Amino acid sequence: MARFPSAVAGRAISLLLLLAVWEATAWLVDSRLFPGARAVLGTLFDETVHGELLHHLGATLSRVAIAFAAAMVAGTAIGIAMGLVRSLDTLFDSWIVLFLNLPALVIAVLLYVWLGLTDAAAITAVALSKLPAVVVTLREGARALDRDLAGMARSFRLGAWRTLRHVIFPQLSPYLLVAARSGLALIWKIVLVVELLGRPDGIGYEIQVFFQLFDIKRLIAYALAFVAVVLAIEWCVLLPLERHLSRWRG
Repeated sequence: MARFPSAVAGRAISLLLLLAVWEATAWLVDSRLFPGARAVLGTLFDETVHGELLHHLGATLSRVAIAFAAAMVAGTAIGIAMGLVRSLDTLFDSWIVLFLNLPALVIAVLLYVWLGLTDAAAITAVALSKLPAVVVTLREGARALDRDLAGMARSFRLGAWRTLRHVIFPQLSPYLLVAARSGLALIWKIVLVVELLGRPDGIGYEIQVFFQLFDIKRLIAYALAFVAVVLAIEWCVLLPLERHLSRWRG
């Protein structure tokens, strides 16, 4: 039980050390183009209380959540199917390789051209950019499933749902967590690019505005706000979930 709080405390200490190094470096550089941690955190507080940070953060988070859910659900289903059915893997492997190597920027631009500068185009572009990585991860997980356990489940007549819940998903949980972690890290970066290209709100849009104004403090503050949310999801959702799913390992 003590391992999880100590892990969080260790990460918190690491972040404090990073902030200290950042502040010291800014003091040494002494340039308005490299503001210190204290100045940026002050701007972050001011924008949260008096500015439009919460509105733009909410817009970005909603796009991230929808794209993440769509990519995880579709990618998990496709990946498991390709891992278990060799003919499907042979048929669609080239498609996955193509989308893995197609830049997210190209997907975003094409969908904006085809669907217009809409949220639907933005979210679809982000989901499609992440989908192939989820498929590849879950395909490897499906290939690594223990066939003996599946045979035992059939022998005891567990049924499809109980077999999925008690035999397949426990073995796939490490792969699901890897896909979720990497997906969250990748999706929010792509969302910022998509917002910068064609949305009237969101963190990416604001970063573009601050770049044009050379407002470095607000640029970093808005980026930090989203990083803080991602870290909170990692610490408060993904780490406890990983601990819960791996409890059977002892």
